Amino acid sequence: MPVPLEPAERKFLILAGSVLLAVLVLALILAPPAEQQPTGYASSYSAGSDGAKAAFLLLRDLGYAVEHWEKPPTQLPTEPVGTVLILSQPLLPSTADESQAIRAFIRRGGHVLATGPIAARLLPEGGTLEHEPQGTGWGTYRAVVPSPLARGAPEITMAPAARWQMAHFGHLAIYTEGVNSVVVSYSYGKGQVIWWAAATPLSNAGIRQTGNLNLFLNSVGPPGERRVLWDEYFHGRRGSLWTYFAGTPISWGMAQLGLFAVALLLTFARRSGPVRPPVPESRLSPLEFVETLGDLYHRAHAAGAAVGIANQRFRYLLTRRLGLPSTAPTAQLFEAVRDRLGWKQPGFYETLQRAERAARDPALDDAAALQVVQALEQYAELLQLKPRNPEEHRGWRNK
Repeated sequence: MPVPLEPAERKFLILAGSVLLAVLVLALILAPPAEQQPTGYASSYSAGSDGAKAAFLLLRDLGYAVEHWEKPPTQLPTEPVGTVLILSQPLLPSTADESQAIRAFIRRGGHVLATGPIAARLLPEGGTLEHEPQGTGWGTYRAVVPSPLARGAPEITMAPAARWQMAHFGHLAIYTEGVNSVVVSYSYGKGQVIWWAAATPLSNAGIRQTGNLNLFLNSVGPPGERRVLWDEYFHGRRGSLWTYFAGTPISWGMAQLGLFAVALLLTFARRSGPVRPPVPESRLSPLEFVETLGDLYHRAHAAGAAVGIANQRFRYLLTRRLGLPSTAPTAQLFEAVRDRLGWKQPGFYETLQRAERAARDPALDDAAALQVVQALEQYAELLQLKPRNPEEHRGWRNK
């Protein structure tokens, strides 16, 4: 059973809740951004050491038409000539339809720059093996064949965890170290595939290393001729508003507000609110009904009937006020009004008699009937027979 609260206590709780909500909102707005932590993958949104925001902004500054791609591969351009798709160390697996869409994109003339072993699974004729030896960290790899990819970059720095499986004719290893092929290029249909063993050369920490920037720009192609789509779909960004908010404190704030709302609903009871009397249903006739009834009386020349109804209602209100039976004669009503209500003004008894006669007069005209009805209504107001607002009018006793 909920504990009833005083109005002052209720106001205090509302004020305290408002202040708490304001503090939470200000904390979310004014709190300093958290230190950038490594994301573990080369996202074009990340400014961490292993992110790729610097490479993305560099392409934009150099005049490339570069954009974040947060749509599924099935929505890639159907005319992909001159378009480069960067699959920078994908995290999420692809469906069969998505893999087929990437292959079709390359076959129709698209270019793909893919990094990491997971990206190799998205490529046609792709396959990787473990790097030998494992866990070597950052290392230097030299170009072993002349290639446009190696222009200005005779050696690069990379931290690979895998190597390309050279199982298809036409796959050209550009950078190797022993059996480890870390940069491979080959044609597929009308398009081209470039695979890196790791995203190190385009990461924020690795792009400054010797040869890495040139390798990155050579892999993308000349500016002004290429449209670059930097994939973020396989990093989990699917373009929905909820996905965006899921990585911010807003989701936790919404969860707390939801719990607070549930608590309010569970603790709500009618006894917690103010006590009010039930609203009585109005028994007044609609204005259309009154007009219709009046028109009916007028056409039937039944002015006497209208007076009879008004007189009957007046007698009902008067006898209820005086505690008399509804069949009390007119003289008894007059005496009771004079003795109990103190009404001694002349004309009341005559009005009662005139109403009785008018109700039985079949030849009564409308003007006379209206006078009688108005007189009864006036006495009902003077004797306070009708419920009304006492502040609007003063009773005849106060005159």
